Amino acid sequence: MNLEQLRGFVEVARLGHFTRAAEHLHLAQPSLSRQISALESDLGAELFHRARGHISLTAAGEALLPLARRMLADADTVRSEMAELAGLRRGRVRLGATPTLCISLVAEAVSAFLGAHPGIDLHVTEGGSRALIDELAGGALDLALITAAEGRPAAGASLTRTPLLTEELVVVSSAARPPVSSRPAIDLRQLARLPQIVFHESYDLRVTTEAAFRAAGLTPSVVLEGAEMDAVLRFVERGLGVAVVPAMVLLDRPALRSVRLTAPRLTRTVSLAHRSDVTLTRAAAAMQRVVAATAEALAAGSALVSPAPAPGRARRSTPTG
Repeated sequence: MNLEQLRGFVEVARLGHFTRAAEHLHLAQPSLSRQISALESDLGAELFHRARGHISLTAAGEALLPLARRMLADADTVRSEMAELAGLRRGRVRLGATPTLCISLVAEAVSAFLGAHPGIDLHVTEGGSRALIDELAGGALDLALITAAEGRPAAGASLTRTPLLTEELVVVSSAARPPVSSRPAIDLRQLARLPQIVFHESYDLRVTTEAAFRAAGLTPSVVLEGAEMDAVLRFVERGLGVAVVPAMVLLDRPALRSVRLTAPRLTRTVSLAHRSDVTLTRAAAAMQRVVAATAEALAAGSALVSPAPAPGRARRSTPTG
């Protein structure tokens, strides 16, 4: 068994087609077929059900796929680290983050990182916390900024999570419209009476706010449902309604105003995660330091954002179901 065979296997599994996989790998189709046959012979099991016009994984193929992806990702990490040591290039970092963090903490951290390390190849992936954890486990990411609502720790594959900061969820409205309250804070009952724009159901923010309304026996007045972060903020800026968002989203958003939400006060914790069984490359470790410093600076500059507990805060997370 070798890496080329595993790479061929993963591509056929991804595309469901030998010819397309061969084209993607710049191989002749017979060569790819021989690689897969040799791999099956070596493992003593068929990996694909081969039917005319249709390819699907066998039980053995299903079992091998996540392992093959991880082995290929580990091999890429080794190459990257060796390239850094050999001075061939300065490295690569694959960073994942949730949508709300991409427009706040990540934007600030990436600016600082590329300013200090312009030669490093940086890839940023946007997604929900659960999806990012899956990508970390599969070796597709080096680092991920994930979130968990207070009392609801993020679940996922075995990884190390370092809490960076805790931020309040606030109610935002259009700065061009009259304030939703003359006071600096409103409670959940007052919020329920305001026209709300709510996120797509995949957002943890929506889960958190809906749970709070249910616990209080309240039904929010929703005027627009299922939008993504950028759309929600634009709708609010146009005065179509209010939204509950993390405090850091207000960075560089002069068209929005906010009030704090009390009774209950809703918060979320932002953590930086990486696989427990993989040593970070020097480039990824540099990004880790920049993200932590950026989070510390943001916490120092806002009453709505507080730093995570002091050192010793890194902890290991294992699957919860």
